[in-house]
Amino acid sequence: MAWWGRSALSAFRPWRPAGWRSLFTEVGDVLGEGRQVPSPGRTDMVATRLWGVRTAPCAVGLAVLNSSITGRRRPISFSASASSIFGSGGNSKKEKLFLEDIAELIQARACQRVVVMVGAGISTPSGIPDFRSPGSGLYSNLQQYGLPYPEAIFELAFFSHNPKPFFALAKELYLRSCRPNVIHYFLRLLHDKGLLLRLYTQNIDGLERVSGIPASKLVEAHGSFASATCTVCQRPSPGKDIWADVTEDRIPRCPVCTGIVKPDVVFFGEALPQRFLLHVLDFPMADLLLILGTSLEVEPFASLSEAVQRSVPRLLINRDLVGPFAWRPRSRDVVQLGDVVHGVERLAELLGWTQELQDLIQQETEKISWLLFFLAVHS
Repeated sequence: MAWWGRSALSAFRPWRPAGWRSLFTEVGDVLGEGRQVPSPGRTDMVATRLWGVRTAPCAVGLAVLNSSITGRRRPISFSASASSIFGSGGNSKKEKLFLEDIAELIQARACQRVVVMVGAGISTPSGIPDFRSPGSGLYSNLQQYGLPYPEAIFELAFFSHNPKPFFALAKELYLRSCRPNVIHYFLRLLHDKGLLLRLYTQNIDGLERVSGIPASKLVEAHGSFASATCTVCQRPSPGKDIWADVTEDRIPRCPVCTGIVKPDVVFFGEALPQRFLLHVLDFPMADLLLILGTSLEVEPFASLSEAVQRSVPRLLINRDLVGPFAWRPRSRDVVQLGDVVHGVERLAELLGWTQELQDLIQQETEKISWLLFFLAVHS
């Protein structure tokens, strides 16, 4: 088994068959309405086989699935470099792609199943610190919580012994009342235009949800504050139920067994959410992979960047060159380094979406402002 497959598989060992069956409706969503989908038992068997594939992750195991959904596209005229993606260029040499070529492919509807991977870098413009930036990152500013080392704040053993630092941090982030920024709304626009197959996020801030991207299109790989679970009796509850306690510096307790109620944020050593398994279907079907604001350091999330087929272009908009874009680049990779907001705005400009994006931001900002006003009045 490929090295990335082993690390990813270890995250799923605690799962039971019920976990697979809970994804059954999502499988139907990926394949599309009116198509026969595999039974839950068949899904178990197919996914088990996929993990044993030694070639490109998942690509061989779902080849038949891919061919059944591709369908026919109308003839399209591409630039020389963009046409090389489909082997239609006159020059057999693989030409380097640029941001303009990616925009051209999207405009021509040659890329209609876009998978997006995002990290903390898309939320820093909203005022949420990332984890690793020297000086400004979250790990550099945790001394006030009396931790033995920064990562302890996301470790179950330390949380069980002393949950106060985690909830103090949660309170600080909650009271910031951060809002989505232009990057989130660009991804919302991808969804509105029917181009977003799935958005995989490492972020726990929930800003993707706030921007209007439906839960069916989201995979919150590291969990979120949207829900919570008792650490003793495993009773689930909506995340909003804990905030009255958190804002008053109280540890939220289960009303049934008085155990500590922990937000469903994935701590070190915990299994990833069941929805993360959707990548087994999503990545082999993607015709464009967009990666924004991530260091591609945390596994198994980071290895998903190599799970699309080699013929699929990958676009990295990021502050730094990271992951396989640095140490194992592909001929169809496109890299836009620098400020992520500027990179996304440039892509929107090339797509001719600037005005639509501005209108969406204004519309959603007004909606959020009215909601906050309503909550303030009725609190």
